[in-house]
Amino acid sequence: MSVHTPGSEAPHRAGFACFVGRPNAGKSTLTNALVGQKVAITSNRPQTTRHTVRGIVHRPDLNAQLVLVDTPGLHKPRTLLGERLNDVVRTTWAEVDVIGFCLPADQKIGPGDRFIAKELAAIRKTPKVAIVTKTDLVDSTTLAEQLLAVDRLGSELGIEWAEIVPVSAVGDRQVTLLGDLLVPLLPRAPRSTRKATSPTSRSRSWSPS
Repeated sequence: MSVHTPGSEAPHRAGFACFVGRPNAGKSTLTNALVGQKVAITSNRPQTTRHTVRGIVHRPDLNAQLVLVDTPGLHKPRTLLGERLNDVVRTTWAEVDVIGFCLPADQKIGPGDRFIAKELAAIRKTPKVAIVTKTDLVDSTTLAEQLLAVDRLGSELGIEWAEIVPVSAVGDRQVTLLGDLLVPLLPRAPRSTRKATSPTSRSRSWSPS
């Protein structure tokens, strides 16, 4: 049995978190907010993210490294490109340690969300966090209704959400809290002495203010 004393260091955790959701659900904006700089394309036009983009967040306060993987929105494909983009999403799911499912607060849960949720339900081992995005666009009553709807969606499909977190990446509301909640879901890992050198990665040492 290990004993954690005030002077001892928390175990180092490191791993990959993937944000999924239908097109234009706020995944790229959330990735940028967590990393602290623009690493993923953001646009009001759906399907502007074509390739996986990794942003590395160093959390010295939690003794952790979080690698964020941004994907295209998963949707029912109508074209070959759509099918390939969905393949990218599914491949990413198989490689991460935690999945964040983004659902906009200003839009009711629809067929596209249920399509993704059903696919998530088939993934048993990976922890799933429901992230209600764009909370700056709704009032408290609408937000509460959406949080309850997300909880019901999980119950209907047999998904046990590790967390349900409302955030606003644009308004910087609970972005820090989301990072705090993702870290404990990552596996323990030895501290790496190598820095990420991938041209598609961005890294930032970041602690909550």
